Amino acid sequence: MEKKFSGKVALITGATGGLGRGLVTVFAEKGADLILLDLNEEKLAEVKKTAEKYGVRAETVVCDIADEEQVNEKLSAAEKAFGKIDFLVNNAAIWKCKSAVIDTPTEEWRRFMDINVMGTVFVTRAVLSGMIERGYGKIVNVASVAGHYGNANMAHYSATKGAVIAFSAALSKEVIGQGINVNCVSPGTVSREAGEDIDVFHETPLCRLGRSGTARENAELIAFLCTDEARYIVGQNILIDGGRKSI
Repeated sequence: MEKKFSGKVALITGATGGLGRGLVTVFAEKGADLILLDLNEEKLAEVKKTAEKYGVRAETVVCDIADEEQVNEKLSAAEKAFGKIDFLVNNAAIWKCKSAVIDTPTEEWRRFMDINVMGTVFVTRAVLSGMIERGYGKIVNVASVAGHYGNANMAHYSATKGAVIAFSAALSKEVIGQGINVNCVSPGTVSREAGEDIDVFHETPLCRLGRSGTARENAELIAFLCTDEARYIVGQNILIDGGRKSI
């Protein structure tokens, strides 16, 4: 396989989940050195081993992205250790929820906003100055079809992902002239986590293809947006949803 990302450094947040593992594998296959960020130290050690199978350098960062001070401190140290960060994939988020707006506690709204929105902002700001200084960077934010369509009984999650989509579009306009591309990807149904098997899928009635998208399929799209071939794609929200049906 061609090592398109040889010499590049990618920061992947939410690196231990299903899509996170797919991202780690795909970026490592393409030769990128990796900074792997998550809260779960034990699982981070596992995905680090996965990355290192491909002969790349991989380091882990245990971090709560909702804590701005912690994000700044830990990512500053990681960037110094690697010398740069070329790619940022903001994948970390929480999503499992099912409650009507009237029944959703304010504390839960704040938790979703703190992690999904402000966490994305904190991580982005922590690496953006370095990208601007070097005149190069690729940022891909992971949103959701929920942020595009809006899911009933998931209003707080939908609202946070809608914010990520809008944030991506706005930021792209600020930094494109400084050599930085920003885009957003909105997955539909992503396959349930199955360890290192990033090609697994399951049947679902939610889309016209009748199956979930694999972690690899989603990760390959995100990786493509980090290539030079995608340099003319700017500020877009790309749905990868298997022909999603009405929600």
